[in-house]
Amino acid sequence: MGSLSSAVLLVLFVVSAAVIWYAGIKLSDTTDVLAERLHLGSALGGLVLLAIATNLPEIAITVSAALAGQLDVAVGNILGGIAIQTVVLAVLDAAGVRPRAPLTRLAASLQLVLEGALVVVVLAVVVMGTQLPAGLHAARLAPASVAIAVLWVIGLVLLNRAGRGLPWREGGDAPDSQPEPRGHSRGKKEEAATDQGIGTRRAALVFAAAALATLVAGVVIERSGEEFFARQGLSGVLFGATVLAAATSLPEVSTGLTSTRLGDYQLAVSDIFGGNAFLPVLFLPATVISGEPVLPAAHDTDIYLTALGIILTVIYMAGLVFRPRRQYARMGIDSITAVIVYLVGIAGLATIAT
Repeated sequence: MGSLSSAVLLVLFVVSAAVIWYAGIKLSDTTDVLAERLHLGSALGGLVLLAIATNLPEIAITVSAALAGQLDVAVGNILGGIAIQTVVLAVLDAAGVRPRAPLTRLAASLQLVLEGALVVVVLAVVVMGTQLPAGLHAARLAPASVAIAVLWVIGLVLLNRAGRGLPWREGGDAPDSQPEPRGHSRGKKEEAATDQGIGTRRAALVFAAAALATLVAGVVIERSGEEFFARQGLSGVLFGATVLAAATSLPEVSTGLTSTRLGDYQLAVSDIFGGNAFLPVLFLPATVISGEPVLPAAHDTDIYLTALGIILTVIYMAGLVFRPRRQYARMGIDSITAVIVYLVGIAGLATIAT
């Protein structure tokens, strides 16, 4: 990439972003169709399959960095995306909610609070793992990466149980929340696909093609963007936490807007929390591929971004509990707070990075 002109690098970056956006829409639609037809259930279909699909750019970048032995790049890519993916909820709040009401008011559910708690727990283990000795590993496995994966699986089991009903009034859903049950948009997408004559095989092929396009575009956008913005004077840390994180979050934006347009607000929030809980699991394959623990390679900026991700998650967890009524600038007070905290956090990151 270093031999290419800045104009060519910028074109590659923009085209890759466009591919990620379009492929993200196709991934969302086909994932929901496959989840319905294969009877995967809400936990596997939503929290696993879609989490993997929408995080394919991060997966591609992480695997590429691990193969190249660039452990700090792998860590920064995973942790840098969590904070901005949480802020995607503010975008959905401002652009996707109909009728006009704060997103967390319509999506309020104890199950979503539990999903946010899983994100916080996983990120807390990430911070602990950064403090362990780099030599603490065996059989290409490190205790922190294994613990994160195990906690994630346990969390999915508990969330799957919560999805079948909680011993609370309304089954854990707040009164006056979205009128239709969570996940109803998947059924609507499957019905639309059936009406259009789209079979399961065709949906699987589209999913595979979109996944491949996202993987390739993920690597290209990281390589071209890092080189281009470095020439503009933007440090690698700030580029990864802002520009690259925003670009690789495009699948979450597209899938979230699709869900909110269909009135499935709980699914939109769940996809964000589910993706954020899944991202740290990538430390396990990164460790296996590189042959050494990845988390001890984390920089101060990575730990800082992890803490920022925890704070932003807790803000939305509080929003789901308190359910704000009023909107300001088309957003609930929780989304406004999250945006302000994120901007202040990035300003603080700049002081560390320099």
